Amino acid sequence: MNQTNKEQLSKWQWLPGIGFAFLIAIIAKMIENILPVSFIGASVIAIFLGILINYFYPVEDTTLSSGIQFASKRILKFAIILLGASLNIATILEVGKISLIVMIFTLLAAFGGGYLLGKAFGLDWRLSSLISSGTGVCGGSAIAAVSPVIDAEDHQITYAMSSTFIFDMFMIILFPLMGQSLNMSDMSYGLWTGTAVNDTSSVVAAGYAFSEAAGDFATMVKLTRTLAIIPIVIIFTLIQMRLNRKRAGVTPDGHVNMNLKDVFPWFILGFLALALINSLGFIPVAGAQLLKDISKFLMVVALAAIGLKTDLGKMKQSGLKPMLHGFIISVLVIVVSLAVQYALGLM
Repeated sequence: MNQTNKEQLSKWQWLPGIGFAFLIAIIAKMIENILPVSFIGASVIAIFLGILINYFYPVEDTTLSSGIQFASKRILKFAIILLGASLNIATILEVGKISLIVMIFTLLAAFGGGYLLGKAFGLDWRLSSLISSGTGVCGGSAIAAVSPVIDAEDHQITYAMSSTFIFDMFMIILFPLMGQSLNMSDMSYGLWTGTAVNDTSSVVAAGYAFSEAAGDFATMVKLTRTLAIIPIVIIFTLIQMRLNRKRAGVTPDGHVNMNLKDVFPWFILGFLALALINSLGFIPVAGAQLLKDISKFLMVVALAAIGLKTDLGKMKQSGLKPMLHGFIISVLVIVVSLAVQYALGLM
């Protein structure tokens, strides 16, 4: 068999696993649409479906394994590239300087506090960073965007997604009650929800549970907060490249034993390019929305594949410390958002 035939056979071997991940994603979307609550997204459903299937019917070393590997890595990266088309840097101007000030402090709290807690609890820095990204930026999308950059393991991605989802459920219930008890205005509550609740669907659910005006403002703040994915991904790219240089070592003649093209996450350039093109107004609104929808669905496919590769045993080995880490960071972000608003005289 010549090399060309081998490559074609290899591509055909991907199809069963990719198809299975797509099937789980479709089922997850169907479940999302029929659920009576709006805060359980298809991404969370897909990753848990994948975990359950792999637990009862392990897919490793089966005809599905190569396609699942492809979906969990390459399809995820392609989805992140498309995500850039939905990010418009000009959105910052629409929300105003006040929300940006609050977001800067909540991001510093999430990543600064997350770094210190990760050190204190002895957590793998990748797991700690994923939890901080999900809490500080935008839940599952941020976790999905950062994970390939830092070479996160599947069980770390799943753990971070799980903790974000669990805390979001509590926030959706508690935020409207706390907002009413604090006599918050629609703008103040919307700003608080948009900067402290994690996933977009959860922000929408918690925001509109208070009032329509609060929901509208919370959604706008959340969309602006999503833009933080861009600098966060760039920062983690630089951190990972520095770590790769250290691992590569130095040859006897003083040269670093590393090839830049092999370690740089080139897909990030596509992500940044689409974000810039959209910000300049070259992508029509309908086109940007279509690319965003495709990106979100492909992320569901990739997360289904990650679930299928996740070993529950490794998640159990992580213990409760990562969950406690996520809880403390979530509380810290909630308190900081309120404190900054109070300092600015918005409450």
